[in-house]
Amino acid sequence: MKIRRATATDYPEMVRIWESAVKATHGFLAQEDFEHIRALLPEAFFPQVDTYLFLNDAGQPVAFLGVHADSLEMLFVEDASRGKGVGKQLIHYALTELHIRKVDVNEQNSQAVGFYERMGFKISGRSERDGMGKPYPILHMEC
Repeated sequence: MKIRRATATDYPEMVRIWESAVKATHGFLAQEDFEHIRALLPEAFFPQVDTYLFLNDAGQPVAFLGVHADSLEMLFVEDASRGKGVGKQLIHYALTELHIRKVDVNEQNSQAVGFYERMGFKISGRSERDGMGKPYPILHMEC
């Protein structure tokens, strides 16, 4: 297992990981919104945050996270690697090395909400719409 800083050349792999993770966990997301977000990832979203890849023992990327200041802006684990402690290792890294303290999570993604609660985050607020103005409620969490 290794965590390394991601670069723009990693974006195609990060999109692949994002697609796998979102298809497995975001059943509430409309297909048109899925496609719109996927198109924005490499040019609008990834460059706005500091991104880090989680590599498996074979050196293949299986997860990534993105942070800005003290906020975790994104954390995605490919479906085949879920439930194997990858997310927990990334959160530990983000907390201890990157000093994050906040995360926003889709309220409808109950698996993610439970995961962040187990990692020590507590709900500190709620928004009816996501950052793009879509009707996907967001829970604001802090630790």
